[in-house]
Amino acid sequence: MARDQQAVVLNALDVAKTQWCHFTAIVIAGMGFFTDAYDIFSISFITKLLGHVYYTEQGAKKPGTLPPNVSAAVSSVALCGTLAGQLCFGWLGDKLGRKKVYGITLMLMVISSIASGLSFGSTPNGAMATLCFFRFWLGFGIGGDYPLSATIMSEYANKKTRGAFIAAVFAMQGFGILTAGIVSIIVSSAFDHAYKAPPYSVDPKASLVPEADYVWRIILMFGALPAALTYYWRSKTPETARYTALVENNAKQAAVDMSKVLQVNLESEEGNVEEKVIEQQHPDKASFGLFTKEFAHRHGLHLLGTTTTWFLLDIAYYSQNLFQKDIFSAIGWIPAAETMNAIEELYTIARAQTLIALCSLVPGYWFTVAFIDRIGRFPIQLMGFFFMTVFMFALAIPYHHWTLKPNRIGFVVLYSLTFFFSNFGPNATTFVVPAEIFPARLRSTCHGISAAGGKAGAIVGGFGFLYAAQSTNPAKTDPGYPPGIGVKNSLIMLGTINFFGMLFTLLLPESKGKTLEELSGENEE
Repeated sequence: MARDQQAVVLNALDVAKTQWCHFTAIVIAGMGFFTDAYDIFSISFITKLLGHVYYTEQGAKKPGTLPPNVSAAVSSVALCGTLAGQLCFGWLGDKLGRKKVYGITLMLMVISSIASGLSFGSTPNGAMATLCFFRFWLGFGIGGDYPLSATIMSEYANKKTRGAFIAAVFAMQGFGILTAGIVSIIVSSAFDHAYKAPPYSVDPKASLVPEADYVWRIILMFGALPAALTYYWRSKTPETARYTALVENNAKQAAVDMSKVLQVNLESEEGNVEEKVIEQQHPDKASFGLFTKEFAHRHGLHLLGTTTTWFLLDIAYYSQNLFQKDIFSAIGWIPAAETMNAIEELYTIARAQTLIALCSLVPGYWFTVAFIDRIGRFPIQLMGFFFMTVFMFALAIPYHHWTLKPNRIGFVVLYSLTFFFSNFGPNATTFVVPAEIFPARLRSTCHGISAAGGKAGAIVGGFGFLYAAQSTNPAKTDPGYPPGIGVKNSLIMLGTINFFGMLFTLLLPESKGKTLEELSGENEE
């Protein structure tokens, strides 16, 4: 019977011991997220350098900065591409299979990363337009990796350690962020030593050496290297046994594919599975689509919960990352731009943000990996949103206190803790849960929709808070920006957003220790 064969395959997956292939899959799937994080956070290092290189006006008191519209485009265009890629590849992953479209996303990332570093233009705006074009397609490839990598890892893993494996794929972001900082520090330090330049206040023209234009290009292009190195192994990854058994209804092929990677031998009856037992018994329920009453009844609130929590989380998370250099400047941790040369400023920003990543971001990811299958997804997400809310308000309400020189270290510690609890919290769990609670035939699509909700929040956070974080005093805003609500009020807004994230978390089920079929209701079908 087809159902018996499927049950044998699915049970073997759920009880399989942790093997070397699981760790290989984590690295292969995680390279997309490494590239994702490397790209998104390296751009936050180099935006000020781009302003120096392309928009410095002769005789100006301060170095040039990117105009508001250009800065917003450079920072957010990859996020727009990511959103489109999540929806497109999420749907294709269910329609064509995970394997068939998995290699395409990686090649897009490799080609677009290299092309971003080769951006050209006869005018500053032309060069930035070319950069934005290639960064959109880079984001498109990155977007496809979200639903595909999460779904593939969840369908390979056993039920005991599934959460840790999916979270470990996502935790590769931490290494991407860290590598972006380290590469930026090494490249900027090397160029600063090779091409000595005075601070802008001493000699504005000499402070920007022509070779500075190579610095940002090298940093962006380096992101292609790890992804390119894993392309061969990704192309050799077989289709997941769950997709083959549950969506293609070919239990024999599923058993063959599983035996290749999991070192188990399953004997399936000869010939393809032709008895569509599930569809014969419940033709309507077993094949319900995304836009049906049956899906809305079973999973509507779940999809609302995964999408809204990811949306709210990413507003806070990406805005923090994209304007943390402005926060560091506001509290005096980064000197004024005119006191440094262009490359030295990049080095200073990268060093500050890398320290935050090393002390809070990376440990947070791996705390989730260690505890997600012990504590559960729901408690970790609720706890993360709670502490993010608390620390945001703790920073915002006595904000003037933290700007005083003796208190700056305390500000950085609290600011780091918000990052720690975002990663030991909703930043990881919002990625894990959508890969577990939806049916196999809709899993990639629903994960793509949830992730697209997150990237919509990232666009709001990245674009909106570039303006919102500006000083209320017109004399203290960055050139070209209108007055904003200030850093203090921006932090209060982010704290409120995190509180709503806590509330929407209540819509989600706990998936710890359950099979994917239990969670999705496919065992009932």
